[in-house]
Amino acid sequence: MTDRIVVRGIRVDAVHGWLPSEKIHPQPFVVDLVVELDLSPAGRSDRLDHTVDYAGMIDEVVQTVTGESWNLIERVAERVAEVVLSHPRVEAVEVTVHKPEAPTPAPVDDVAVTVWRRR
Repeated sequence: MTDRIVVRGIRVDAVHGWLPSEKIHPQPFVVDLVVELDLSPAGRSDRLDHTVDYAGMIDEVVQTVTGESWNLIERVAERVAEVVLSHPRVEAVEVTVHKPEAPTPAPVDDVAVTVWRRR
């Protein structure tokens, strides 16, 4: 079984969407990560450089989601996956991007996409 670091609920306001109004007004997005890597070196050594610094990774995700504007949350998830996979210890990542205030024809609790990518 693969070890995992799980981060749920990274909250950011960003400008992503297809509609013109979504290109102007920031709206909330929530990102969840399941990062797969071998945690045994860090478990044995108790050294941060033997794992992935999740605080730094969270900062990179925030910078990625707020740094550019895309039409689709599928693109947001893909870019976040690329950033997380840039860490050499990471073997795979599952990224879920939630858009809780997505414009929809009926009330919904959430709209989200999930991608899973491996090295």
